[in-house]
Amino acid sequence: MIPTSTTPRLILASSSAYRRELLGRLQLPFDVMVPDIDESALPGEAPEATALRLARAKAQAVALRAPGSIVIGSDQVATLDGEQIGKPGNHANALAQLQKMRGRSVVFHTALCLWDGRACALTGGAHLENIQTIVTFRDLPDAELDAYLRIEQPYDCAGSAKNEGLGIAILERIDSTDPSALTGLPLIALTGMLRKAGFHFFSKAQHS
Repeated sequence: MIPTSTTPRLILASSSAYRRELLGRLQLPFDVMVPDIDESALPGEAPEATALRLARAKAQAVALRAPGSIVIGSDQVATLDGEQIGKPGNHANALAQLQKMRGRSVVFHTALCLWDGRACALTGGAHLENIQTIVTFRDLPDAELDAYLRIEQPYDCAGSAKNEGLGIAILERIDSTDPSALTGLPLIALTGMLRKAGFHFFSKAQHS
């Protein structure tokens, strides 16, 4: 669909296949552009602040390349006892993460930014929200954790568990107001933001 004066171009600022799949559920036409930003946390920065800052930075980076567009940026930070847990990157790091988290609760901060470039490409109309999800891990033995990792290899996931896949079997409980937030894009919060931006989810014209 070609954007019109009433339907701005919608862009997902992410390289994540998980976020792309989630946004696709809304059945709205959208493009994907990868933001080129440093995603490192700042010294002494609180986890929620990190997630919100990076979600905004991702959206702004893409908005500057696509003036007048509506850009979605999201970032997730996982924490255990206030300490940030990053993406493991390899098997050894993932096993160490799961060993540390078993039988305990991890807090996932999933920040969302909707950048309305119709206001101004540089400053935009940035709408921000942070969704908190508390995940309790099962107290499983090393052999099961190791076997899970070898099957699913979730080395690109903070917390080393894909809840949308086999990783759900190592979780005991998920507490959140937005079920898709844990996968990386809080759709309940996002649909609210998109409605305010003028998107209509049940309009035939919106889906044509």
